[in-house]
Amino acid sequence: MPAATGGPRRRRRTRRPPSLRYTIDASVFVNAFNPHEHGHAASLQLLTAIQERADPVVVPVLVIPEIAAAVARASDDSAGALEYADATAALPHVTLVTLTPATARQAAELAATYRLRAADAIYLAVAHRYGTTLVSRDREQRARGSAVVTCRTPEEALADARRG
Repeated sequence: MPAATGGPRRRRRTRRPPSLRYTIDASVFVNAFNPHEHGHAASLQLLTAIQERADPVVVPVLVIPEIAAAVARASDDSAGALEYADATAALPHVTLVTLTPATARQAAELAATYRLRAADAIYLAVAHRYGTTLVSRDREQRARGSAVVTCRTPEEALADARRG
């Protein structure tokens, strides 16, 4: 009997696409905050889509001072910068990862091997350890990090999420 006419029938279920998992560099959070920066809309749309889908975001705890520093320097508003950094860290889908000796060693190896800045290597080590896609506005971080993990711009990650 041909397979098309015999056997049990399967119900087609409509399911929500599986969630994507991200490590998001501070550059994306800062870019989403500042409407005057190039790419602001895409960064904000990506972060909104991630929040709506409740996609997991795994970032090093370093993201907090990086966001606060960049926003304070750009806006000259220390209180607002701290508020935004704290609000980002408190999002329900965000997991903050501490810098353990093992992660620090892995980041050091990645920094030395791929000639990365220290903070960029920490984000890359977290993405590698947790099997996430690294999303960054930093061209060098993406280019060098792509040898280790999938790296995307916010625009590319947004397109991936829409296809997902």
